[in-house]
Amino acid sequence: MRLFAAVLPPEQVADELAGVVAGLRRLPGPDGVRWSSRENWHFTLAFLAEVDDGVVPGVCGRMERAARRTAPFALSLRGGGHFGGRALWAGAGGAVAELRILAGRAEAAARKAGVTMTEHRPYRPHLTLARSRGDADFTPYVAALSSFTGTPWTVSELVLVRSNLPTSGVPGERPRYEAVGRWPLGGAAKDADAAG
Repeated sequence: MRLFAAVLPPEQVADELAGVVAGLRRLPGPDGVRWSSRENWHFTLAFLAEVDDGVVPGVCGRMERAARRTAPFALSLRGGGHFGGRALWAGAGGAVAELRILAGRAEAAARKAGVTMTEHRPYRPHLTLARSRGDADFTPYVAALSSFTGTPWTVSELVLVRSNLPTSGVPGERPRYEAVGRWPLGGAAKDADAAG
């Protein structure tokens, strides 16, 4: 199965972002832009790609440990940018250093569980808002996002998500995401106190 570890924004944050995206969609912009579905909004921490079903229990155990070792932290959506002309995204504000630490732990958890991580780049937190098959000029959208700062929330869980790729052949069909596991952040300090 195709998996990734993620942080998901809570409903009220998604509501706020949906309002911002509605404004972006009214701007004159490039043709052929496909806007991401609200239910698919997330910050990817580690992309595991195809994982054998037999490895998934080990991945889940390791992800749970990674979550326990990370205290909850404050995050917000802030600004935006683009990856070439292919993807438009909203950025992160708040405890971005802690988000990077959680991403590193999620990637290490996958490796320790036996997942071959084929892609390693410096972690750049982003929530994808739109994609384009061609080179789109996202400049008007990035300019509109530049002053955006969302309401902070407390990141309290690590989620392992399965990506179900489209199979129907219907144009415009998008991947569907489903949570395979959810683990609360924190717990390492309590475990250390109990051991001491």
